[in-house]
Amino acid sequence: MKYIDEFRRKKQAQAIIERIRAMSVRRSSVMEICGTHTHTMARYGIRAALSGHVKLISGPGCPVCVTSASDVDRIIAFSRRERNSIIAAFGDMMRVPGSESSLERERANGADVRPLYSPLGALEAARDNPDREVVLFAVGFETTAPTVAATILRAKAEAIKNLSVLALHKLTPPAMKALLDSGETPIDGFIAPGHVTAIIGAASYEFLAKEYASPCVVAGFEPLDAIYGLYMLMRQIKEGRCDIENQYSRVVKWEGNKKAQEVIAEVFEPADASWRGIGIIPQSGLKIRRNYSYFDAEARFDMPQCAEKEPIGCRCGGVLKGILSPPECPLFAVSCTPQAPAGPCMVSSEGTCAAYYKYRDAEVA
Repeated sequence: MKYIDEFRRKKQAQAIIERIRAMSVRRSSVMEICGTHTHTMARYGIRAALSGHVKLISGPGCPVCVTSASDVDRIIAFSRRERNSIIAAFGDMMRVPGSESSLERERANGADVRPLYSPLGALEAARDNPDREVVLFAVGFETTAPTVAATILRAKAEAIKNLSVLALHKLTPPAMKALLDSGETPIDGFIAPGHVTAIIGAASYEFLAKEYASPCVVAGFEPLDAIYGLYMLMRQIKEGRCDIENQYSRVVKWEGNKKAQEVIAEVFEPADASWRGIGIIPQSGLKIRRNYSYFDAEARFDMPQCAEKEPIGCRCGGVLKGILSPPECPLFAVSCTPQAPAGPCMVSSEGTCAAYYKYRDAEVA
C-alpha cells in the first residue's frame, strides 16, 4: 500500500538505527509529544533498540489522558442530574475514570451515554431526538477541533436547537512551552506530531528554536517516519543546531491547513485550560466564541463544578509530564491494567501506560 508498506521496511529501519547509534553524541533526552508516536516507538521496538543512545520520553500527547478528572466528574454529574439528556462522547472517553465513576459505568446505570466516532454523530442524535438535549463531550487536540467546529456550524445552519458542546480541546504548542518552563524534565529536543502539525503548520514550533534553543522535528507515525525523524533530530543535536525540520513533508506544510485554521478561529478562541496531572496551562485550550454561545454547554446549562481528585496511588501526572515512565508507577500492571484501568494513561489507545503494557516484548522494527 502506497505510503504505508514503504515506511515499514525492516532493513531500512535497522540501517537508520545503526546510523543513530554511530553518532558520537551523548545520550540525549527526546520527547515524543504524541501518544501515537509513543505506540510506534514501543510497538516496533524503537525505544529498546536506542535505549543506550537516546532516552525517549513520552509527553502529554494523549487527549483522553490529559482531560482533567474534574471535567470527567462534571459530565458524569450532569448525566446524573439531567436524566433526559443524551451525552455523546468519543469512544476512549467512555472508560476514563473520574474520581468515583466513568461514563461507561453511568451508561450501565441507565444514563443515555453514546460513544461516537465523529462529532457529526452528536448532530445526528440531536436531529433524531428533537425533544431531548444532546451534549457533546468534546475532547481532543488541534486535529479534532476543526470537526467539532464544523459540527457547530452545521447545527447553526440547520437551526438545530437541542445540541450543545462542552468544549475541552487542548493546544499542543502551549503544553510544550509549559514543559520547558517547568524545568522538571530535561528535554534536548522534540518529535512533533504529524497530524496536529498538518493542521497548525510546522511554523507553530518556531518559538522552540528562537526562545528555548530547542530543536524539533515533525514526524509521521509509521516506523520509518519515526526512526528517520529521530535521526534528523539527533543530527541537529550533534551539529549544535536548533531548527524546526519537517520529516513528514508528504502531509505537513510549513503554514498548515489554512481552511481548518479558519474554521477553528470562526468558532473557538484560546483560553486557559486544565490538564490532568499538570494543572492550568495559560491559553492552552479552546472555548466557544460568544457568537456561538447557544451551542456552548457552559453558557446554556448550570454545569457542575467539581474538585480535581486522582485515584490513590496513580502516577499518571508524572507520566504525562515525562518525569517518570509507566513501570515506575506502583499500580502499573498490578492493579492498573487495560482491563481494569486505574488512571487515564492505561485507558486510551494513545495512552503511554497502555503502550508500555501492550508492547513490553516488542522487537526492533
